[in-house]
Amino acid sequence: MSEGWSASPPTALGRLKGLARSTKPRERCELCGEALGPDHEHLLQPEIRRLMCACGACAFLFDQPEAGKYRRVPRRVRLLDRFELDDALWDELRLPINLAFFYHSTGAGRVVATYPSPAGPMDSLLSLESWSELERRNPILAKLQPDVEALLVERLGPRSNSPNDQPFYALAPIDKCFELVGLLRMHWRGLSGGTEVWREIAAYFERLRAKAEGTSTCPN
Repeated sequence: MSEGWSASPPTALGRLKGLARSTKPRERCELCGEALGPDHEHLLQPEIRRLMCACGACAFLFDQPEAGKYRRVPRRVRLLDRFELDDALWDELRLPINLAFFYHSTGAGRVVATYPSPAGPMDSLLSLESWSELERRNPILAKLQPDVEALLVERLGPRSNSPNDQPFYALAPIDKCFELVGLLRMHWRGLSGGTEVWREIAAYFERLRAKAEGTSTCPN
């Protein structure tokens, strides 16, 4: 390269192309089209279990169950201390993984247990007796908002690489529960999942602990 030589400045078209490559499209409210920030609200269509991104104003319109075909997903996470779920009752729930969430589905007309898998969310049929016993021991479960709020359970133990190896029980928004499903599906490798997926799951629960407004005492 000869002394004093400099590359030609990029053209306006080149700058625009570079900007287009570096800028991700912003999510928008699926009702009004308003641009959304990363921590936005969600609405749920219970019949098909479809989550929709929403701005605060549109979400507010569906704050009540009778407001229409959409349900506003709550934002708070409530940790449950002294939650009563022993190994025997957990085994009666007959779930293949120690990670699941439970919610009242108006479409199904019953409580649904969903657990994450490499193939996506999997539903498990619960016996009425098992859930009734769990609710009897923990009356706070009767206050779950149908469709949009779930009991989230993590009983992975040391495998999760979490600094807190105690079981995790919380009332959580349904969108946060399906976020967990997405994490496992995205990061699962091989037959056992690999170290990355358990690291991501541990980080997920640490974020939920940090987000929680406070601790709700069980069983009341």
